[in-house]
Amino acid sequence: MAVVGAPGTRRRTPRFEAVTRNRSLGKLLLLAIGAALLVPVAHSLWNSGSWPAVLTVDLSEPLGEASDWIIDHRDSHPLFLYFFGHVSHLVTLAVRAVYLVLLAAGWAGVTAAAALIAWRVAGVRLAIGTALAFLACGLLGMWVPTMQTLALMAVAVLVSVAVGLVLGLAGGLSDRTYRALRPVLDTMQVLPAFAYLLPVVLVFGIGVPAAVLATVVYAAPPMARLTALGLRGADQGVMEAVTSLGTTARQRLLTARLPLARGELLLGLNQTIMMALSMAVIASVIGAGGLGDRVYQALASVDVGAALAAGIPIVLLAVVLDRTTGAAGARIGTGAPRWGAWGAAAVATLAVALAARFADRLEWPASWDVDIAAPVNRAVEWMTDHLYSGVPYVGGTADWAGRFTTWVLDPLRDGLHALPWWSVLLIVAALAWLIGTWRTALTAVLAMAAIGVLGVWKPSLDTLSQVLAAVAVTLVIGFGVGIAAARSVRVERLLRPVLDVFQTMPQFVYLIPVVALFGVGRAPAVAAAVVYALPAVVRITTQGLRQVDPAALESARSLGASTGQQLRQVQIPLARPALLLAVNQGVVLVLAVVIIGGLVGGGALGYDVVFGLAQGDLATGLVAGAAIVCLGLMLDRVTQPTERRAGKGA
Repeated sequence: MAVVGAPGTRRRTPRFEAVTRNRSLGKLLLLAIGAALLVPVAHSLWNSGSWPAVLTVDLSEPLGEASDWIIDHRDSHPLFLYFFGHVSHLVTLAVRAVYLVLLAAGWAGVTAAAALIAWRVAGVRLAIGTALAFLACGLLGMWVPTMQTLALMAVAVLVSVAVGLVLGLAGGLSDRTYRALRPVLDTMQVLPAFAYLLPVVLVFGIGVPAAVLATVVYAAPPMARLTALGLRGADQGVMEAVTSLGTTARQRLLTARLPLARGELLLGLNQTIMMALSMAVIASVIGAGGLGDRVYQALASVDVGAALAAGIPIVLLAVVLDRTTGAAGARIGTGAPRWGAWGAAAVATLAVALAARFADRLEWPASWDVDIAAPVNRAVEWMTDHLYSGVPYVGGTADWAGRFTTWVLDPLRDGLHALPWWSVLLIVAALAWLIGTWRTALTAVLAMAAIGVLGVWKPSLDTLSQVLAAVAVTLVIGFGVGIAAARSVRVERLLRPVLDVFQTMPQFVYLIPVVALFGVGRAPAVAAAVVYALPAVVRITTQGLRQVDPAALESARSLGASTGQQLRQVQIPLARPALLLAVNQGVVLVLAVVIIGGLVGGGALGYDVVFGLAQGDLATGLVAGAAIVCLGLMLDRVTQPTERRAGKGA
């Protein structure tokens, strides 16, 4: 039935008006019209199977030539001799100097220094925990690798903080610079860690300088983003009061903006340290040495005991550093620092180090080492014999991995491979446009199309299938546990220490238990990704449900709504932004570990990156790394809601 409007206007049916009023249906309608026009043309020109070969660009030859040129001129070209060569030499000297200082302090001096810093920052309990953590690193026979990792981390964190502060200051004090930096920082934060290894290897080769610089590129963005956030969020009342006193821009920065942003600055330092530790471990693939190299070598030979012996110190370092920097941030504003106590701590550290030197006890005594590799490997062998397969009724872990691969991963991968290439682009466009704007959709489609142009369409869809499977499992478990934690204070209290430990563990460490339980393959890579992404999803879900307006819940209860109805009809709809953020973070974190899963048989793009690094085939590695970047960008845009500007349509 037609609706009569004003004279001269067209008549519109109620169904048409409903479609135009519903933004999502309108987007889908426009997309369907565009697809109806473009798909027949694409099919007639390039068919509808996998990505057309005619639309691919073979970069292996130019990348190979560029790699050969760099290798041939690394010792003769002025750019390498007078710039990159000096940077590499400076980084090597800095890491070596820090390492020698740690060795000169001895195990007793380093342990005392760490414990006293923790004591001054957070109290006796953390000081005792820190001392026990460093002693555990020595007892496991990992003192020297731990010092190597600490030396590399110290240099990488200092450079990352310096770079992040400079970029953050520029972005915090200039709107134009902030707008220019924001998309760069967004992109850098969604890139998997492996993607950072290839460019630095191309320029600096395998070794410590490449590892440090890759760590800096990976760890600097959080410092830059949080510095800019703190400076831009300074209390306007305070800033107006300071300005009214006739201060210069430099005085306002030093006396007002920076002090007001101390909380964000220390949070940035915390995030930079954690990301630097994670990357320093991953950078063992390109010659970083230290604990990461021990884990990498053990995983390569499927020596779970040796991998665990090196993995435990990594976890202990992560927990200690996280707690110490977190406590330092919490102490801001509680009073002036007691410099006398810090001086006493420094004197005590020096006394312990000198006593160890005079007693000729600088090196960790080898007789104190505790070998856990042999018993752990015996336990793994027992698990392989009794739990790996053949368990009555439930099967074994290998059976579970095999069934998950056969029933989930294989059909999902084959289904994606069977889709026409244009339909994949169409699905990506629809998802990105529904959750964001047309710019979001265009970015996602171009990123997915770039994967096809690079000639790695099928490996990318294989990686995508693993990501989708891992995200589905992560969301089912994460939403369920998050809802339980949001409804029960006791459950949240029990989960908190577990989630704290899991969130501070570097990505590499997650591969150790899954290899012990499931062997190698795609299913173990998915399992590691699920465990890595789960804590973030649980925390964000719990926080989102807990922050729902109590008045809305009280209103629902007054109407007689049951607990389930309150959850379904009030809490979940009102917590939708937090739940979407949980999905986005789950996707990004899953992708990061699925790529690392190439080390344990995950295949696809992760394997290509590892193969390129191991064999020196930078063309294969760089193309796979670029595809990972595009895949991460696409997944981020598809799962990240975009706020529309007021008064503007999508």
